[in-house]
Amino acid sequence: QVQLVESGGGLVHPGESLLLSCVASGITLSSNPMAWFRQAPGKQHELVASIGTEGNTDYADFVKGRFSISRDDAKNTLYLQMNSLKPEDTAVYYCVIDPDYYSEYIGDPHFNSWGQGTQVTVSA
Repeated sequence: QVQLVESGGGLVHPGESLLLSCVASGITLSSNPMAWFRQAPGKQHELVASIGTEGNTDYADFVKGRFSISRDDAKNTLYLQMNSLKPEDTAVYYCVIDPDYYSEYIGDPHFNSWGQGTQVTVSA
């Protein structure tokens, strides 16, 4: 059974940093494309960052230069280092396997496979 457990969220002030973690079991992360999505209150999910099996990374424009996605194959863990956080980064963050699949279901109210996520709140 595949399980992804996100952690590391919290309440921070603008400009501060957080490191999100996603520990996987039942699957080898390095063999799959992975990504972080987020959902802000009242908004649809959006892709934040992705990492391919070769380690290639891609970022949404709104986090470029501030966030960094990485993977520790020995720990089978996905990370999202978030620096220079802004209030608009407030959202629930989810790690997913196969971001292309999840992207197809953005905005679908019947799709409920996003997982538990971890809450990030950026507020003065």
